[in-house]
Amino acid sequence: MFRRKKWTQIAGGVFIFMVLAACPVRAEEVSEDITVETMTMIDQHWSVPAITAHTAILMDAQTGEVLYERQSRKVSPPASTTKIMTAILALELSKGDEIVTVSEKAGAVGESSIYLNKGDKIKMSELIEGALVKSGNDACVAIAEQTAGTVDSFVELMNKKVLTIGGYNTHFVNPNGLPAKNHYSCAYDLAIMARYALQNDQFSELVKTKYASISFDEPPKIEQFKNTNKLLWSYPFTSGVKTGTTNEAGKCLVASANKENRKLICVVLNAPDRYGDSQKLFNWGFGNTKSN
Repeated sequence: MFRRKKWTQIAGGVFIFMVLAACPVRAEEVSEDITVETMTMIDQHWSVPAITAHTAILMDAQTGEVLYERQSRKVSPPASTTKIMTAILALELSKGDEIVTVSEKAGAVGESSIYLNKGDKIKMSELIEGALVKSGNDACVAIAEQTAGTVDSFVELMNKKVLTIGGYNTHFVNPNGLPAKNHYSCAYDLAIMARYALQNDQFSELVKTKYASISFDEPPKIEQFKNTNKLLWSYPFTSGVKTGTTNEAGKCLVASANKENRKLICVVLNAPDRYGDSQKLFNWGFGNTKSN
């Protein structure tokens, strides 16, 4: 009888093990810490290059699939990559040919600028180009005031918009990314912002423009600017998007690249070698993943 009881217990244990093994693990039970980066340590065929970025992500622009990530939802200052959202709203809510009269507030903004002065008259399309190509902080303030009446009202629209496209770890305080308390985003949110924005043909054309000629209506003049994104020159597959640099944020880059039938988006934040990091991740993505 003892033997029969013992074998019954063993058989029962085997049965329970088989049932548990057959049960799938729910997705929400998987730790968020298990990223593509850590998974590649298991699969030696996927050798991810070493990068300097504190946080990063590589995303398929066509499907939204995350191919690689490093703490991609950790928030940090986004610096001028903020201007991606500013440009999105400007393109969607304003007319390119409307004339903007520059306010005293916009004309007084320092750091990176397109040299706006109080009373200047300039088309909205020129301001958007100046914000994306030259990273004009003054252009962003002028855009905000013209589009929503005040900077604060425009920022409210920015925060609402980012939520509608799935950016839940982002909060804007200004339209240009200058250092401010509670102004933050993350690599994942910036990637989905870029993915959304790149569906707009005007945006796509502007962010791959190497040189811009910004025309003023009054006083009539033209300012020449070079794109701040050096990847446009150093990596032949680059198709945009936006740089960002402050002491708090470090060197940041949201970049897109197209090769054959693949379109990828790379975000590296607080990355001492942002261009090298991006090129490494793009090469890895194009070489180690396949389109669906």
